[in-house]
Amino acid sequence: MSLTGTPFFVVLIIATVMAMIGTIALWTRIRGPRPARWLAHAVMIGLCQLTAISVVATWINNSYGLYASWDDLMGNTDNANAVAMPGPPVQRAKFNHSTKGGVLDTYFHGQKSALSGQVLVWTPPQYDEPAYKNKRFPVIMLLHGVPGSPESWLEHGSMPGAFSDLLNQRKVHPFILVMPVVNPGSVDTDCTDLPNRKVATWMSADVPDLIRHKFRTLRGASGWGVMGFSTGGFCAAKLPLQYPKVFGAGAALDPDPLTGDESVLPDPTVRRLNSPTYLVRHTKSHANLFLATSREDRLSPPSSITQFQAAAASSPVTVRTLFLPDGGHNYNTWSAEYPPAFAWLSQWLSGPR
Repeated sequence: MSLTGTPFFVVLIIATVMAMIGTIALWTRIRGPRPARWLAHAVMIGLCQLTAISVVATWINNSYGLYASWDDLMGNTDNANAVAMPGPPVQRAKFNHSTKGGVLDTYFHGQKSALSGQVLVWTPPQYDEPAYKNKRFPVIMLLHGVPGSPESWLEHGSMPGAFSDLLNQRKVHPFILVMPVVNPGSVDTDCTDLPNRKVATWMSADVPDLIRHKFRTLRGASGWGVMGFSTGGFCAAKLPLQYPKVFGAGAALDPDPLTGDESVLPDPTVRRLNSPTYLVRHTKSHANLFLATSREDRLSPPSSITQFQAAAASSPVTVRTLFLPDGGHNYNTWSAEYPPAFAWLSQWLSGPR
């Protein structure tokens, strides 16, 4: 049973309720000498506390992505969300089969960024079909929010099932889906390179290098895109502008305000130079961006997107926007944005060839 899975969390809640009910029901029925009764009562109280603490700890872990698996929790992995730790180079990074949807899972150490973290990968059914054995596939990197982890896409974001449905309806290309951690070491930088934490390099160089070495992927920006929600949406709007030779298109779903977050990057100059709104105003490279939010989403206000769109008016960047009439900053809203977002990426990124 997955550490971050919903079934495990539900089992803990049920165990907590049963422990409380059992304690109430049996408290006065304990027989024997007083020390034995005290000991039994202490065990019952301890069991209630243990199960309750486990529920809270699991909720915190799922929210903040502190540990992604049992091996990670027990320290049985070499690079679990660590920073600058020794780890297997790209060529030797080993992918393990996940428990959901044929997703592959690995931890690896990025040689260029000196960061380490989790990367999940899903290949479409066509990847293993004889008709496609000599074809290379486009890639979409799916970027989670903060707090969160790559497995947020599986546990809450309905991946890869939601994408498979669109693929079966022939609304999208067959893409390889790559889900990397966006905050290695659990430190958020809005996918920015800082002197001691080069997260943009991790996203734009190390993770693509890993995928190119391990899978048949298209070469060039026309075969690589990014899509994310919340903080991941901010990164999905930013990375194609900063690295147009790596990513040809991006889809930002309810992104954090595109002028930057003071709590993430306190330095105003660093924050401004790494904000999508500044980048789109000063870029000379072509990129294709899809920006979506809900008019009810206070954490991703429509005004941030319209401001970005105005800044992009004189740039070579192609922008499409979508404003849903209702919905909060949650997976229900983001799931509703999947079909137009993936269709946009399929429009601007090449299919297998």
